[in-house]
Order: sequence, then structure tokens, then C-alpha cells
Amino acid sequence: MSNSNSKSLRDALAADYQGLAKRLTRCLGSADAAHETLHETFLKVDRVADAVDIRSPLDYLFRIALNVAKDRNKRDRHMLTASDVAAIMDVVDERPDPAMAAESRLEIAEFQKAVGELPQRRREVFIAAHIEQIPHRDIAARFGINVRTVEFDIQHAMEYLSGRLGRQVVRRYGPRPRPKRVE
Repeated sequence: MSNSNSKSLRDALAADYQGLAKRLTRCLGSADAAHETLHETFLKVDRVADAVDIRSPLDYLFRIALNVAKDRNKRDRHMLTASDVAAIMDVVDERPDPAMAAESRLEIAEFQKAVGELPQRRREVFIAAHIEQIPHRDIAARFGINVRTVEFDIQHAMEYLSGRLGRQVVRRYGPRPRPKRVE
């Protein structure tokens, strides 16, 4: 008596396909999803063992179909939607192009050349403060000068470098610079 459950379930599915489709459509909210689920259910029917006691084939089929729909739902949640793919494809490549890389190398070379033109102590104070991120108090101790002189050297170095490189100094902290007198 092999495959008797599979055969009786296939026969029940074929006999009441439209009824099952209507019930599934109400549960799933889509006739297309209901039909796709019933097709997958038909494939699962072959795996039902004969040892299982099936009293109501239509209810059993409906339960299999609901389980198939739940599995499809879980699987579909992990898939990307069209809008997700579009968003991924719309990511801007922020890497510099070769021209920007070359321009950046030239700017760095100009900056290094301008820093090299500073007087020695002013250059070393500027590097200690802005490159090495050493506190002004420690820089003053290193060079045997006071903190005000460190700030003075940094300010003058910034003014020189900004003028040399054609940039504007942006003050992030400290007092605002005094406006220059026009005579």
C-alpha cells in the first residue's frame, strides 16, 4: 500500500484546486501567491509518508499550503527588493579619481615645501602642535618658551602657510582675529 497517502492527497488537490486556491487567497491576500503556494504544495505531497493517518485530505493539504507560504515568506524576507538593489547600485564611489590623486599629491608637496620655508622653531612648533598633536604646554616645555609664544608661533605659521598656499585660515577656537586697519 505504498504511496496511498500521496495519491489520495494529489487526487484531493486536483478535485478541489479552485476551493483551496480561494481559501489560500483569503489567507495570503494574493491569488498569485495562493497559486504558487499550491504548486509547491503539490510537490511536497510526494513526501508524505504512508504511516501518517490523514482523516481530512483537504484540511491536511491546506495546512501543508500554509506551511509552504510561511516558508516562502521567510525566504523572501532575506531577498533584496528592486528598490534595495537600486539603492545599492546608486552608491557613490568616493575614491579619488587619478586626476584628483595627482592634484592632492601636488598640494601635499606644496604644503611640505611651504612648511620647510618657515623658520626652524616656528616649523617645529607647528609640526608638534598640528601633526604630532602635542599640547601647547608640553611644546612650551620642550622648547623652553612660554605657552603664549607657542600660540604666537602657531598663529604666524598658519598665516604664512595660508597665504603661501592661497587658503583661508579657519579658526575653530580662540579669540577672533582683529580686523585689519585700512589706511
